[in-house]
Amino acid sequence: MIYDNLSISPEGHLVFAGYDTMELAKRYGTALYVMDENRIRQRCREYKEAMTAFLPVGSRPLYASKALSIKRIYQIMDEENIGVDVVSPGELYTAVKAGFPMENAYFHGSSKTDADICFAMEHGIGFFVCDNADELDAIDREAARQGICQKILLRLAPGIDPHTHEKINTGRVDSKFGVAIETGQAAQLVGEALRKKNVDLYGYHCHVGSQLFDEALFCDSATNMLTFVADMQKQYGHCAKVVNLGGGMGVPYTAQQSKVDYAGNIQKIGAHIAQLCQALQIMPPAILLEPGRSIVADSGITLYTVTGIKEIPGFKNFVGVDGGMTDNPRYTLYQAPYTVYNAGKMQVQADFVCSISGRCCESGDLIQENVVLARPVRGDILAVLTTGAYNYSMASNYNRVPRPPVVMIGENGPYIAVRRETYEDLLLCDQ
Repeated sequence: MIYDNLSISPEGHLVFAGYDTMELAKRYGTALYVMDENRIRQRCREYKEAMTAFLPVGSRPLYASKALSIKRIYQIMDEENIGVDVVSPGELYTAVKAGFPMENAYFHGSSKTDADICFAMEHGIGFFVCDNADELDAIDREAARQGICQKILLRLAPGIDPHTHEKINTGRVDSKFGVAIETGQAAQLVGEALRKKNVDLYGYHCHVGSQLFDEALFCDSATNMLTFVADMQKQYGHCAKVVNLGGGMGVPYTAQQSKVDYAGNIQKIGAHIAQLCQALQIMPPAILLEPGRSIVADSGITLYTVTGIKEIPGFKNFVGVDGGMTDNPRYTLYQAPYTVYNAGKMQVQADFVCSISGRCCESGDLIQENVVLARPVRGDILAVLTTGAYNYSMASNYNRVPRPPVVMIGENGPYIAVRRETYEDLLLCDQ
């Protein structure tokens, strides 16, 4: 099996986190998101322990909550002593309602409104990750109005191309995110920040992309960022306390993709940073990383009921399911790969090649193409793996389809973390 929290029961059923997926589908209905809470906690501890061991004092992980933003995930992060980053007032408000301590939260985003900035300060946000000069002015004005000095990091574009999918590539000089180092604009923005009376510049942030499988690009980012730290120390006498290298460590979605040694990567990043700081003659700043996908992606699966099989001789076969792009738009957006099983026929030979199609009135509503399954029939349960990240968080009500529930499997068994939407929920904002 691709992950160690998967197994096969004596009845030939897929077992996830110790629970028969057929029984979960029967108990909670489909479409259904299922999350392994223990795996989430294990991954949090893996990051935290490695960063404590191999990175400078004060280094810590921040959960990138855009991957999955629900109240329960913020409670788990608080219990595991993990910080969070949020990218919208909605994520921030969810964290607040979950009881998360906001001094451990970082507010990201490239298009914060004045209302967003006010809302975050009123709720005691720990840090803003400031994207540009206009935002810097707005943060300074609002901090003055509220009578506080707001801690910030400046988001920089380090000029690194990770060669990932164009839509998850964020570190190049022409990215919409941050201010470019190589154009001189980043240095100029540092000077402006240091002249502000109501902001406290703690350091710098970057993020180069997602689905990175080794340490190389993080080391490249560290080189550019720490060189910039040394330059700003010479130019302005500013010693950065924090450098945030962002997130992006990948997860394997299929057996053909490599497994990631997160602790090993962090150890190599730490060795590179130590050597670099010594060469640059700067005090090592605390390092932040922002794992999101690698915390929750392989902690989740989605279960669907097969609604029908359509065979087109000489062309292709479709297997329809009771979900689709409304609960998982990633194939439509990115052609994202997934592993799919016929959950009740794990011991039956997989020899039926098909495309998994959703219920939306769109030709592009597909979960995966060219999947090989044990031949399904109407009523079978399909399991799509590695759907814990960017599935529920990107879900929609397109075609007026209610979103599925999120069921967590915790120490004492399964429980509902997010209930299933009802048709009445769809009308709550209608007048």
